[in-house]
Amino acid sequence: MSPAERDGTGGLDRAAAILGAFDAGHRELTLAGLVERSGLPRSTVHRTADKMIRLGWLDKPRDRYRVGNRLFEISSLAPIRHELRESVLPFLQDLHHATHATVQLGVLDGAKILVVERISGHRPMPMLEQAGGVVPAYCSGLGRAILAYSDPATVQKVLAAGLPARTPRTLTNPVAVLRELTAVPDQGWAVDREEGVIGVSCVAAPVFGPLGEVVAAMSVTGPSKLVRADRIGPAVRLAAAAASRAYAKSR
Repeated sequence: MSPAERDGTGGLDRAAAILGAFDAGHRELTLAGLVERSGLPRSTVHRTADKMIRLGWLDKPRDRYRVGNRLFEISSLAPIRHELRESVLPFLQDLHHATHATVQLGVLDGAKILVVERISGHRPMPMLEQAGGVVPAYCSGLGRAILAYSDPATVQKVLAAGLPARTPRTLTNPVAVLRELTAVPDQGWAVDREEGVIGVSCVAAPVFGPLGEVVAAMSVTGPSKLVRADRIGPAVRLAAAAASRAYAKSR
């Protein structure tokens, strides 16, 4: 038996690889799909997935695997879900009612934004990430609203991770991205002008913690002709400020 097998890290690594095979575009996978996306041998995937089903980490109602309810229960205990989400959710709901558009809450996770909560508007927007999904920080309103108040090392880490074009409108020059970030504090919100999806724009504002540190951002996203910064920006800024006060009091 290898050292990894004796201390259990090998099994954890295999479980992590299997869980990492799932994303917003692959919510259910066959055994062959798990093998392909995890990069593990078929026998290893089959054996490890069976253990994960017994633990409630995976579910297999028919011939496809999916993330199990036990992981959902555990994830709800994480501070980001329990404290931040619970504090900000009422203000997300108010913003959704005021704009009738999709609103989102996101936090910085490396060079990406993890979408913690999403409330959809009346217009279906399947191209947007669901809660639990990720979007690039450099070209999203959520990311820019956070990076504008982050330390230089964090910003440089995001820029160094690469700035590939997602649409013809994506800013891929670090200087241009930094220029966008420097404008955020003065206007109170960040903007994504069809940089992630053509025809879709986003306006976002930062959420701060009790020490004045940026902890998240909330946004309004929708068709560009409706989501205009001059109209939506003040509402997002006010909602984020109220959410910041509520979150600070909960700490």
